[in-house]
Amino acid sequence: MTAAAPYDPSAYEPFAVTVDLAVLTVRASALHVLLIRRGQEPYAGTWALPGGFLLPRESAEEAARRELAEETGLPEPLVDSLHLEQLRTYSDPDRDPRMRVVSVAFAALIPDLPEPAAGGDAAQARWVPLAEAGAAALAFDHDRILADARERVRARLEYTCLATAFCPPEFTLGELQAVYETVWDTGLDRPNFRRKVLATPGFVEAVPGGARLTGGRGKPAALHRAGPATALHPPLLRPEGPR
Repeated sequence: MTAAAPYDPSAYEPFAVTVDLAVLTVRASALHVLLIRRGQEPYAGTWALPGGFLLPRESAEEAARRELAEETGLPEPLVDSLHLEQLRTYSDPDRDPRMRVVSVAFAALIPDLPEPAAGGDAAQARWVPLAEAGAAALAFDHDRILADARERVRARLEYTCLATAFCPPEFTLGELQAVYETVWDTGLDRPNFRRKVLATPGFVEAVPGGARLTGGRGKPAALHRAGPATALHPPLLRPEGPR
């Protein structure tokens, strides 16, 4: 049995690791994504997802939260509280013209927020309707990352309680339904949706004495908050076909 050859670092091409974030929210009854306009080459002046290079002693998630705070001006306590989940790794050899760059992409889901303020190497930052962002030519392979993030969120809403991450701390069932309709781009039957939500243990909890006027002359709608459950049993499957 021959001994293994000693490790030779020079035999492998060096590469960098970055993070990219698809930050999604519901604004004005439409799904929006947070984009930054790049202030540096490559792709200077082009819209892109927030992100950047890992520092030597950072994990990918730590880098994602740091870059999000730096490039958008969102306060660090808010960034630290966001629901952030790893999407996938993008490693095509030519995805970055500077050098070989492997990106760990994350999806973040947040309630509606004010307009962000650009910082770091971002020249501008703003919420963009997903339909508009999908039609634009984003930098690098960010159009692919964004498409993957949208489909991940659509699928996750079927089997998890993730929809509450788009809602404020206290919300009505109508507001929760609007999240599903916006993300899935389809209409849902109100009584059927309400019945399924309330029949799922731990999905939502009633706020004692909480109610909110939602327009019209009807009585105020009861307020709810996210419950302790993380998965939906049975799942809340999306209807087939667009609205």
